[in-house]
Amino acid sequence: MKVQSAALLLTTAYFPPLQYFALIFNSPVIYIEKHENYSKQSYRNRCSILSANGILPLIIPVKRFRRKKTPISDIKPDNSYRWQKLHLISIQSAYRSAPFYEYYIDDLMPFFEKKYNYLLDLNSEILDKLLSVLKIPAKWQFTSYFMAEVPPGMVDMRDRIHPKPAKQDKENIFNHKEYIQVFSVRHGFRKNLSILDLLFNTGPDALNYLAGTA
Repeated sequence: MKVQSAALLLTTAYFPPLQYFALIFNSPVIYIEKHENYSKQSYRNRCSILSANGILPLIIPVKRFRRKKTPISDIKPDNSYRWQKLHLISIQSAYRSAPFYEYYIDDLMPFFEKKYNYLLDLNSEILDKLLSVLKIPAKWQFTSYFMAEVPPGMVDMRDRIHPKPAKQDKENIFNHKEYIQVFSVRHGFRKNLSILDLLFNTGPDALNYLAGTA
């Protein structure tokens, strides 16, 4: 999976999966789509972690709009649900025994305490923090308009990194190298989980893992 010579176009994502960060690591220019319409059942408002009972999706409830097509920039988390508290409890339960949980959890706590009015703001702050924690010197920017067709020299991965296997990219194959996970003895290695899984389990070596996926 090599895109070092190409600009990269991604959707916004909530604690994105490993493939998302592997692409960012190997790309010189990154754009996040700001002018698309919101798509349900995608990584835009969910991530997957490995719990004692297997893969657990953490989903941000969003406020419903009457119109069918809603710009991603207008999507708001539904904070009437205690989703932040529930997500934090799930992450604590899944990773508190991971080797690097205590090392990183304080950096992430604000995302479960601060109330966000827009999903895009939450995801953008998460991305900036994770790039800093992972020490990935990547710079990204929002698109200035909706790219119905991407220009030459750009790789469009907006809907090719997806929770549903049928919608996952078949061309840019992600090298799912195994690493030790908290519950791998019980469930076996589970690939392409949220970056949280790699971070809590491998710590500073996460950068080497991502570098080796190219």
